[in-house]
Amino acid sequence: MSRIEVAELEEAERTSVLGTGGTGVLSFSTEGDEPPRTVPVSYGYDSVESTFYFRLATSPEHPPETLDGHAVSFVTYDANDEWWSVVAKGRLQDIERDDVGTDALEGLERVEIPLIDIFETHPREIDFAFCRLEPTAFTGRRESSTAP
Repeated sequence: MSRIEVAELEEAERTSVLGTGGTGVLSFSTEGDEPPRTVPVSYGYDSVESTFYFRLATSPEHPPETLDGHAVSFVTYDANDEWWSVVAKGRLQDIERDDVGTDALEGLERVEIPLIDIFETHPREIDFAFCRLEPTAFTGRRESSTAP
């Protein structure tokens, strides 16, 4: 009978499982007793700067100018061979701001944000904003089976 072991991911393991991009869930803080606004997203991960990049759909209800500085938490995970998860928290930064732009361009060259069509409208007809997240809190866990 095997035993389940849960452990924190070391930085190298975290970098390995995040790769250069994938999918996850981004949760936005809200006012008062409202639950967080949570959306599935694709991400790019720059391991050089430990920074996430997102291509986020915008709308009249959620215009791009409301993204910059917004508190978020991001979760990604996988459960194929071995279960793992990574949680990052911080504030989004609009990468089109002048004080962020140059660093962001370098970071975007090191990532691959998958284009995933989860919209009712063709992606060419949707407005997107590009943001980055430099985590202020960053955790990762893995679970594996061990022999007794």
